[in-house]
Amino acid sequence: MGRLTGGDPSLLRRINSAVVLHALRAAETSTLTGLVQVTGLSRPTVEGVVEGLMHTGMVAEVPADEGEARRQGRPARRFRFRAEAGHLLGVEIGPHRVTALLADLSGRVVASGHRSVSELDSADRRLERVRTTVAELLRRAGVSRSSLRAVGVGSPGIVEEDGTVRLGTALPGWTGLPLGDRLRRSFRCPVLVENDANAAVVAEHWKGAATDSDDVVMVLAGLSPGAGSLIGGRLHRGFGGAAGEIGALHLLGQEDKPEDLLSTTGRPLAPLDEAQVARVFARARRGDSQARHAVDRFVSRLVHDVAALVLALDPEVVVVGGWATGLDGVLEPLRSELDRFCLRPPKVALSLLGEEAVATGALRLALDHVEAELFAVEQTVTARR
Repeated sequence: MGRLTGGDPSLLRRINSAVVLHALRAAETSTLTGLVQVTGLSRPTVEGVVEGLMHTGMVAEVPADEGEARRQGRPARRFRFRAEAGHLLGVEIGPHRVTALLADLSGRVVASGHRSVSELDSADRRLERVRTTVAELLRRAGVSRSSLRAVGVGSPGIVEEDGTVRLGTALPGWTGLPLGDRLRRSFRCPVLVENDANAAVVAEHWKGAATDSDDVVMVLAGLSPGAGSLIGGRLHRGFGGAAGEIGALHLLGQEDKPEDLLSTTGRPLAPLDEAQVARVFARARRGDSQARHAVDRFVSRLVHDVAALVLALDPEVVVVGGWATGLDGVLEPLRSELDRFCLRPPKVALSLLGEEAVATGALRLALDHVEAELFAVEQTVTARR
């Protein structure tokens, strides 16, 4: 942003509005005197800004409590940020289901929806499932589509900045799909598309197992594991958005694919789906030696893939999520092997968000976008009285 001068009254008003709105959002309620103290703005400026924000619907006056009025006479006017003035969506588009979370402008989830999909569904069919899931969610919540300020989406694959899936082998017809553009036609608001593991690590840092750390690796442990990472609290996507694609490490000298590792017959496991893999793990728990060896091979590959990323990034915490965390025998071997391989072993924790980690991270990305629109000017220009 350029230098602020006396000739920029509209910009100055915008800055002051952002400062006051940020202060109100941080507090449950506040008086004009409280806002003056927090923002450092003059009282007339704060009064004018609050009136303007009330006119836009972003701020509301809080009615005085009757008992307070009797005790104090005419009480000071109090105001609050209207989190209900707009809504956000966080959406996961996965192989087997679509999940959508609806939140207000504070990030508080007010409703959720889920719909099963087939891993064989075409891209068009899968996107239609997204639209129907969201439509039903909005209908149940009594929220109009025009209330949506931003939509975040988490999806498997390497995702370009504009939301195009450069490579997506987990979903049919996903490679080359202009996912962001397709969804923007439906929502008519900003749509931010991110790799699912990247969204998941954002979620765990926001309200999951890594809230106290800024250097985090989040592993989505599945048939083809992926990982997202935060470095210094910032999402690390890599030069082309492919950071964390540890599921491709078998191409670098370890040729066995998951369907070979999990086989108990010497032939590739087919069909290679979560239900089939769950049966192999269940047999291993019952003492089947062939299944136990298959599980050991699968976990060993996962451990080596994660260890490679840990050695490169030196995170404080590794969070493990994805469907494989519901199967026995993943977490403890990962801890012990990272202790053996890594110069400074990280803490290892299970995801606290479970199946909603990706959608929660997508929601956080939408919230970040809206917050940048509402408050970014405060970070670049100091408000003036």
